Amino acid sequence: MSETSNSSNLSELPPSLVWSHFATLCAIPRPSYREEALKRHLAAWADARGIAHFEDTAGNLILHKPASPGCESAPGVILQGHLDMVCQANAGTVHDFERDAIQTVLRDGWVVAENTTLGADNGIGVALALAALEAEGIAHPALEVLLTINEESGMDGARGLAPGTLQGKSLINLDTEEWGHFYLGCAGGVDVEVRHISEMEALPPDYAVLRFDVSGLRGGHSGIDIHLGRGNAIKLLAEALRDLAAHTDVRLIEMQGGSARNAIPREAFAICAVPLAAVSGIDEWVEHRLTSWQHRFADVDAGVTFRYELDEMPVGQAVTVAERDRLLGFLDNAVNGVSRISDDFAGVTDTSSNLGVFKLAQGESKVTFKVRSLLDARADVLADKLVSFASGYGLRAYKDGAYPGWTPDPDSALLALCQQVYAAQFGAPASLQVIHAGLECGLLAASHPHLDMISFGPDIRGAHAPGERVEVESVERCWDLLQAVLQALARA
Repeated sequence: MSETSNSSNLSELPPSLVWSHFATLCAIPRPSYREEALKRHLAAWADARGIAHFEDTAGNLILHKPASPGCESAPGVILQGHLDMVCQANAGTVHDFERDAIQTVLRDGWVVAENTTLGADNGIGVALALAALEAEGIAHPALEVLLTINEESGMDGARGLAPGTLQGKSLINLDTEEWGHFYLGCAGGVDVEVRHISEMEALPPDYAVLRFDVSGLRGGHSGIDIHLGRGNAIKLLAEALRDLAAHTDVRLIEMQGGSARNAIPREAFAICAVPLAAVSGIDEWVEHRLTSWQHRFADVDAGVTFRYELDEMPVGQAVTVAERDRLLGFLDNAVNGVSRISDDFAGVTDTSSNLGVFKLAQGESKVTFKVRSLLDARADVLADKLVSFASGYGLRAYKDGAYPGWTPDPDSALLALCQQVYAAQFGAPASLQVIHAGLECGLLAASHPHLDMISFGPDIRGAHAPGERVEVESVERCWDLLQAVLQALARA
């Protein structure tokens, strides 16, 4: 049973204080690099409540609330989340992420965005922090709420935070996505970008122009979902076109897939030309490839589709055959997925890479990878191997956007306190975990090494992909836990 919902009636869910803030975040567009409207709204909201705030030189919004009466001697605590969201929509969905509100549905206890990303990553964390500022009757130390910008596209906010900006002694990051776990470490990462200009040539006469589309894949977060073995649309399309090129003369005109380096690509297309005589056999070939993929991904991506259609674009130029083989060979063979499992944390990915974006147009191509590892040195090694691998294909590649991981501290006083509070609140111990994703804690530790940090959050599924959802009950539990932890810190 489902109930259509939107940003106006989310606030009817419990706890209403948290959900009303999340409704605002759904109503105000906030893609990376476009957080200004939301920051203006939150500044006005804070002014109306007498909550002090300022914007630092990096563009982060920082809000302050004095300690509750009698708690002034307790060390201050920082609540942290990021304002931006990953913007992905299903093919055929008309949604302008810079103008349109996120449309939500309440289904079986989960708030869902059916055809776009929801932005629960990290909107729910931001909503929890804002609710803590607004709530009355909670004893708490001095509160700082750090809301960073552009986390999803480079962590610019955390990267630009000046040393000494934060005064609190402990920090609670609210950007993890599995209830019942305390996270005490995360992967670092680095981007690898590959660029190339291909030689072009005129198409031969008597060639038909076709468009091939791979779609229907689930995609997902390139860190926390990378171990699931889901299909990568770019890799599958490159694999298919290389196979077709082994049987007929395929000329590659244009190709594109993926939209974010930190999301597993769900869709990809290519515009190609083939001899007119070969068109009659394309139906059977496409069906054969699709059947193969459906068997291969039956457990993880059964919805994969592969289709083609005649394209009406004027016949012009394509990359040369040698350039076609260079690009498709690189895409097909470049390392993608899990390369190492952690020795210290059972079932956790240690090191991985994600081929996130590829675009070829008018002979110019660009490929972007996201490399992650729980050990920064291993991320660097894998990125270097990708650069070297690209060089072997005659492609220019470089590393960019590196950020450090967050090293676990099992002796953390904040962790011990949170474990005690969780056990008392819910009658069972919380699990301890590290996450194969880039939290901002590593960068925050670099600029503020004195901070004692921990991370927790509600159950969020499908982050970075359409259909993203968050469980209502786990949000309520997070709110209960956050209040109890703040009260325990006030007594510390």
